[in-house]
Amino acid sequence: MNTNLQNSAALAGRILLALIFIISGYGKIAGYAGTAGYMASKGVPLVGILLPLTILVELGGGLLIAIGWKARWVAAVIFLFLIPVTLVFHNPSGLAAGEAQQQMIQLLKNLSIMGGMLGVFAFGPGSFSIDAKNGA
Repeated sequence: MNTNLQNSAALAGRILLALIFIISGYGKIAGYAGTAGYMASKGVPLVGILLPLTILVELGGGLLIAIGWKARWVAAVIFLFLIPVTLVFHNPSGLAAGEAQQQMIQLLKNLSIMGGMLGVFAFGPGSFSIDAKNGA
C-alpha cells in the first residue's frame, strides 16, 4: 500500500474515532446537570468525581487521538473506559423489545469503537501525527 495513502487513512480513522468522544464530551459540559442526573439514575456512585473524569477522557482523549499525541496510551485508556460505560449504560437485558434493540445497537457501537482503539494501540497513529514528529 502507498505510504501516503496508509498514513492518510490512519489520520482519517483517528479523526473519525475521536469525533464521537469530542462531541460527547462537549455535550456533557453543555448539559452537565442533566448528565449528572442520568448517571445517578443508573446507579453510578461519586458522580461529582466521575463526571469530570468522563469529560476529561472523552473530550481530552478525543482531541489527543485526533492530533495523534500519546495516541497509543490514550487509545488504551479509552478502551478501558468503554468497558464499564458499555456494561452500565448499554446493557439490553431486561428491557422492553424496542429499548433493548436500541441498547444492543449502542453496545455493538461501543464494541466497534473499542476495536478501533485497539487498532490505534497496536499500530500507532501513523506518520501524520504529533507522536511521529516526536519520534514516539
